[in-house]
Amino acid sequence: MVLSMDRWRGKVAIVTGASSGIGAAIVMRLVEDGMVVVGLARRLDRMKELEQQLHKSKGKFHPYQCDMSVESDILSSFKYVTENIGPVYVLINNAGCSFKSTLAGGDTEKWKTTIDVNVLGLCIATREAVKDMKKNHIDGHIIHINSILGHRLPVLEGLNIYPATKHAVTALTETLRQEINKMKLKIRITSISPGIVTTDFFTSGNYQSIKKQVEDNDMPFLSPEDIADGVHYTLSTPAGVNVLELTIKPVNELL
Repeated sequence: MVLSMDRWRGKVAIVTGASSGIGAAIVMRLVEDGMVVVGLARRLDRMKELEQQLHKSKGKFHPYQCDMSVESDILSSFKYVTENIGPVYVLINNAGCSFKSTLAGGDTEKWKTTIDVNVLGLCIATREAVKDMKKNHIDGHIIHINSILGHRLPVLEGLNIYPATKHAVTALTETLRQEINKMKLKIRITSISPGIVTTDFFTSGNYQSIKKQVEDNDMPFLSPEDIADGVHYTLSTPAGVNVLELTIKPVNELL
């Protein structure tokens, strides 16, 4: 199997949750590969800093402010991209959130936000990407950044509704593959499921206790760049190959 990014050079990729962590690492890798990348995230200032870092790269980075929990934001983002930058060839559904809580005593609004970003935002972005790819006869690629929590449940404190949203992503990946087959489109769909990654997820989601649990057990972490490499690998496979699921764990991870 020959791996190559040649067919994607100069083509448009959309990366959600692009302001930090895995999303920012994916942006950097794809821009270095020569793609025209549009980053969607709420923190425009972070993406502007990333744009400055990448201004001498082979490709181009365009930051665009978008709240992935708001459908009108997602729709306006895709409208801007398709009308001003070009048709969508690749979509990386990376945006995700979680809030430390329990199912027995959790906050309904935080549950809703988690579902809106992790599931509905992913579905809306996917729908818009497929519509544009179909309209422009593009053999594109859609990648969902999933999690090992979308396949099994280790005993970790405070995860509440988050694993359920990632199990949904696992099901959505296969459902989309079946729909694409039925429509006889040549759009590839991939779920990438990382283990624990060193991102600000632990800080923003108030999961310092999980981080301490992992560190106390001397368990290793993945880096955001490891996941970006997984995206690069998946995109690099021949057009007739569909890597449906890619699980990435560090050596000796116990989860």
